[in-house]
Amino acid sequence: MSEIAEIRLHRLEVPLRTPYKLAFGLVRHFDTLIAEVTDSRGRVGLGEATVLTGYTDETPQGSWKLMQRLARESTGTGVEDARSKLLAGIEGAPFTVTALVTALEMLEGAPALSLAAPVQVPLLGLVNAESPAELEAEIDALLERGFRTLKVKVGFDAEADARRLRLIQRTVRGRAAIRVDANQGFGLEDAKRFAAGMDPEGIELFEQPCRAGDWDAASAVAAVSTVPMMLDESIFGIEDIERAAELRAARFIKLKLMKLGSLERLAAAIEHIRALGMEPVLGNGVACEIGCWMEAMVAHTHIRNAGEMNGYLKQAEPLLVHPPAFSGGAIRLEPGYRPELDRAALRRVARDCAEFRSSSALARA
Repeated sequence: MSEIAEIRLHRLEVPLRTPYKLAFGLVRHFDTLIAEVTDSRGRVGLGEATVLTGYTDETPQGSWKLMQRLARESTGTGVEDARSKLLAGIEGAPFTVTALVTALEMLEGAPALSLAAPVQVPLLGLVNAESPAELEAEIDALLERGFRTLKVKVGFDAEADARRLRLIQRTVRGRAAIRVDANQGFGLEDAKRFAAGMDPEGIELFEQPCRAGDWDAASAVAAVSTVPMMLDESIFGIEDIERAAELRAARFIKLKLMKLGSLERLAAAIEHIRALGMEPVLGNGVACEIGCWMEAMVAHTHIRNAGEMNGYLKQAEPLLVHPPAFSGGAIRLEPGYRPELDRAALRRVARDCAEFRSSSALARA
C-alpha cells in the first residue's frame, strides 16, 4: 500500500484577463490553492481550490491555514486512510478538502480521469457588454468562437437587468440558448417580479435569484417564473439536492466539483439529481485549469448540456505547461493527458507555498 510521501501547497493570486462581474462584486483575480501530492511510488496528483466568498463560507486565508494542517496530518499516512479522514471533515471546508482529495484521485489514476478517445465538451460563453452596439459585437464574436449557450449576469437592478436581458434576446435572435444568473443578488420581491416578467423565448433557465439559505424564496420564485429555475449556491450535497426536489424549487441543479469533495461523489450526485426528476448542470466559472479539466472529464460521461467549467478561459495566463485546449466553443480532452504545473508561471502569481515530507521521504533525501 502506498503512503503519501510529500505534499506541496501553492497559494496563488491569479489575474484575470478582464474583471468578472458578479452580483456581489467584481472579481479581478482568483484566490487559488493547489495541492501537489506525491506518494511513495513516485506518482503525482494535483488538486485545486479557488475560494470565492459567496460560493463557500471558506476564506482564502482560512482555507490556506487549514490546508497546511490537513497536509501535515496526511503526510506519511496511507492514501486510502488519508482520503477517508479528509472526507470526514468535508462539511466545514468542502473546497479545501476537495483540493487534497482530488489530488489523491489523480495520483491513483481515477477512472473518471481516463479517456479512450478525444472528446469535446461544449462550454458556455459569458455576455458582459452593456450598449446595443457592444452587445452585437460581443455576441457575434462568441458565436463565431463556437459558443451555443450564453450566460447573462443579473441581480444588480431588476428593472435595468430586465431591459438588458430583452436587448440581449433580440440580439441573439435564437442563435444560442441563454442562461440568466442572479448569483443571489435579488431580494424576494425583485426576484419574483423579474422571474414573472421574463419572455421565455430562447431562455434555458434562471439561476439562483436569492440568498443560498433562503429556501422559501427559492420556492416562491420558482412558482411564478416563466422559465425553469436552477439552484447553484444553495447546493452543497445530497441533502440540498433532495430538498430542492421536495420543495419543487428547481428543475435544474448546478454542481461544482469543489463543493462535493471527490470525483466519485460528484458523479454520484449528478445521477441522484437525475433520479429525482431534475437535470444536472456542471461547472465552475471561478476555477483554474485543474478544476475545469476535472469537471470536463466528468461532464463528458454524465452531462448533456453546456458545461460551465470556463473559469480557465478567464485567466490572464495559464498555470499549466499544456493547458486544456479550447476550440469550437468546447474544451478538448485528450487521452493520456496529465496536467503539469508551469513552475515559472506559479512563481509569477505565488503568494505563499508550503511543503511537507514524510519521515521516510526525508530519510531518502
